Amino acid sequence: MSLINKILKPSTLYTPHNMRFGFFIVAIWVTLFGCVKRTVTITSQPQGALVWVNEREVGRTPLDFEFLYYGEYDVRIEGDGQEPIMTSRWPDRPIWDAPVVDLVAEMSPFRFESNPVWHFELEERNDDQESLVQRAKFLSTSIVRDDVE
Repeated sequence: MSLINKILKPSTLYTPHNMRFGFFIVAIWVTLFGCVKRTVTITSQPQGALVWVNEREVGRTPLDFEFLYYGEYDVRIEGDGQEPIMTSRWPDRPIWDAPVVDLVAEMSPFRFESNPVWHFELEERNDDQESLVQRAKFLSTSIVRDDVE
């Protein structure tokens, strides 16, 4: 009897050893080929602004950066001759990346992608000294009024 006939013989196909080996191969295949890619696209008007995310420089707009978790990200954007923007953003979570469901998405042989887009409008820098003094006076009086009340 040839080796192939012995391997394909029904009595040897379903042994516990072969079943465990088959399960092991399927488990390796599923974990190797599943993929979840999470990126955020950041754009600005005007383009070319320098972007920091969580105090790490990630590049100039427009850009994509990969992230690992859905949480709060501190974003700072600075453009030449523009007022800097400092804010926080949360990427939107797709349904397949919710807790427990994400385990299935990570292990499936399909590719899942999440790509939220954050757009920022930069304003021209106002370096007028008189305007700066007026804003400072307004803020100082509003702070004093808040302390009195």
